[in-house]
Amino acid sequence: MSNNDTNIEKRSFEAFVNAIGSEIEQAQVRLISAANAQMLFHYWKMGNYILYHQNLQGWGSKVIKKLAQAIRFNYPEKKGYSVRNLAYMCQFARSYPLTVLRSFIETDAKLITPSVRKITDEIQSLNNASFTQEPLAQIQSSDNKEVAIMQEPLAQIQNVAQTVATVCRIPIEDIEKLFLASPVARINWASHVILLNSSLPLGVDYWYMKQSVEMGWSSNVLKMQIESKLFERQINSRKVNNFTATLPAPQSDLANYLLKDPYIFDLAGAKERADERDIEEQLVKHVTRYLLEMGNGFAFVARQKHFQIGDSDFYADLILYNIKLHAYVVVELKATPFKPEYAGQLNFYINVVDDKLRGENDNKTIGLLLCKGKDEIVAQYALTGYDQPIGISDYQLSKAVPESLKSALPSIEQVEEELTMLLDNEKNRQK
Repeated sequence: MSNNDTNIEKRSFEAFVNAIGSEIEQAQVRLISAANAQMLFHYWKMGNYILYHQNLQGWGSKVIKKLAQAIRFNYPEKKGYSVRNLAYMCQFARSYPLTVLRSFIETDAKLITPSVRKITDEIQSLNNASFTQEPLAQIQSSDNKEVAIMQEPLAQIQNVAQTVATVCRIPIEDIEKLFLASPVARINWASHVILLNSSLPLGVDYWYMKQSVEMGWSSNVLKMQIESKLFERQINSRKVNNFTATLPAPQSDLANYLLKDPYIFDLAGAKERADERDIEEQLVKHVTRYLLEMGNGFAFVARQKHFQIGDSDFYADLILYNIKLHAYVVVELKATPFKPEYAGQLNFYINVVDDKLRGENDNKTIGLLLCKGKDEIVAQYALTGYDQPIGISDYQLSKAVPESLKSALPSIEQVEEELTMLLDNEKNRQK
């Protein structure tokens, strides 16, 4: 066998091993996801079962405390059945009856291609809908009778699934399929607890659930996004842009959906009166947190990107690429309120990126101007007449990171390592 044949065989075997390794990794992800979904379904059944017997027997809320004690005594090896967690299970079941699960699945089908208008309409529809509780989950006023939980009723927990199916008048297999097909089954229990504690309208609850799935948020990140009112900033805010006039309908809808106003950046090391360069340095230094705030599908390309045009040198503040939009995004940062001339400067950089970086498979480059405040009427007038797509948003600098969230954020070393990797990848791509 020649050396060339040996090298070919070696490369073929390496490719085979890589394919096997990829399948193993994907299988592990699927197994973890399946286990999480089954645990959630179990919690949902438990919550429904408790609610049913509270109603049927006239038991009050004290039954949860007695049930937790009984489980701890009879099944000491079983974890996750504290008074607090059992109460959350009941709230979980009450919040997502079968009618809501069906509605979530139907909404998923309608929002395959998201836009602000479609999402707003569907969320409003969920908020306004009157969902009837199945008999299983109906809670009537109770007389708070104290009932001792003995081992016999505790042993009946094994009949939870059958009770749920009987009262709902649907085979348990069909109930399980319905539950697992809904977005409710796709986030972890800690995230559900945050949503339950947030008391959001049903449609907004659904939106955060979907964002958590799509963007892979941890429960801590979900909490941070709810506290920063991401829904209001991304969906409910009045956004200033010319996307409808400059982009085709599918892309203009998506670009408008991805735009936020205001953006909130955590810049722990920024000065009180930070200028554009200081803000850029902090954003790049904390690139992971920055891209998290930018939204789904954004990748870092360059900072202070140099372009030589004629005899002059120009430097674009930040250049990103959005995978969903298949387009470069030029970001200009201003440490002052919006001025009309800023739109002209950004339009210039969009033209340059379109000419120098945009490939034949890329869509039109989009510009995003971030200012420390704006007059919306002036900003909208300033965009009239430009052929390039430009969005204008405010930004806020947040320096305080709650202790409870610090563990969810990367260390400076991790961020610097990631930024180095991103820049190395960009260099290799340009070779």
